[in-house]
Amino acid sequence: MPSLLFAGLVTVDLVQRVGRLPGADEKVQSESVEVAAGGPAANAAVTAAALGAKVTLVTAVGSHPLGDLIRADLAAHAVTLIDAAPSSEDPPPVSAVTVLTGTGERTIVSRNAGDSAVGVPERGLPDADLTLVDGHHPALALAAARKARRLLVDAGSWRPIFAEVFPHADVVACSADFRHPAASAPLTPSAASAASAASSIDARTAAAIGAPQVVITHGAAPVRWFDAGRSGEIAVPRVTAVDTAGAGDAFHGALAVGLARGSDLQTAIGYAASVAAVRVAHAGPRAWLAHLPG
Repeated sequence: MPSLLFAGLVTVDLVQRVGRLPGADEKVQSESVEVAAGGPAANAAVTAAALGAKVTLVTAVGSHPLGDLIRADLAAHAVTLIDAAPSSEDPPPVSAVTVLTGTGERTIVSRNAGDSAVGVPERGLPDADLTLVDGHHPALALAAARKARRLLVDAGSWRPIFAEVFPHADVVACSADFRHPAASAPLTPSAASAASAASSIDARTAAAIGAPQVVITHGAAPVRWFDAGRSGEIAVPRVTAVDTAGAGDAFHGALAVGLARGSDLQTAIGYAASVAAVRVAHAGPRAWLAHLPG
């Protein structure tokens, strides 16, 4: 059983399903309400634990009563928590997640880590076969990256700390929306005609990141990978989308497990895509875990 360390953001997620999104100054009644721990690192950690890995999450929770919701949820899903800010009285970040019943699309309002400054816990960071960082809590992310035996970076969106983290990375996984500053210049007409705009942007993004292996997801479209000068695509399973909230986090958690178990990049991507497909096909932040293959 591989040991995995996840370092990054945890939130309290308030998830509501609605038949339609409200307009300005309008109210709609939700069909369901659920509360769970959220955030990229936390969701990935819960996924990895459900897949059989030994998982530790290093994050900031604090002593606010809302933190008890986070601690209870993580404990219920076999994630060991190391709180890097145990004495903080500030409430943890709260994300308001609204899922549209008809399509599974979601909208999220969150402050994420805000301006909180979180460092390394007093007792340091545990050893692990593979470490994932999401770039939240920059000092923690960099310390975890430097210590990692093998580093996977969840690059959801550009964060300045990535300039220092990426050189330590073995694998960087990002979405098509990720924009590296060094790859943000518009395509020239000749470049656009040589290949599709999407693949050209992905290639430039992978080159700018500079990690040995780069993975770029495209929702329901194929995942594109770059590995030692080679590249390719891997199709994702076709499912009816019921709830897309946290699908990327599930992908990253499963990718971490696949890599830690010794799978090559393409095999690990296929495994992660299959897990993310299960997530998308079921409603709610945690019920989908029961549908993972044994």
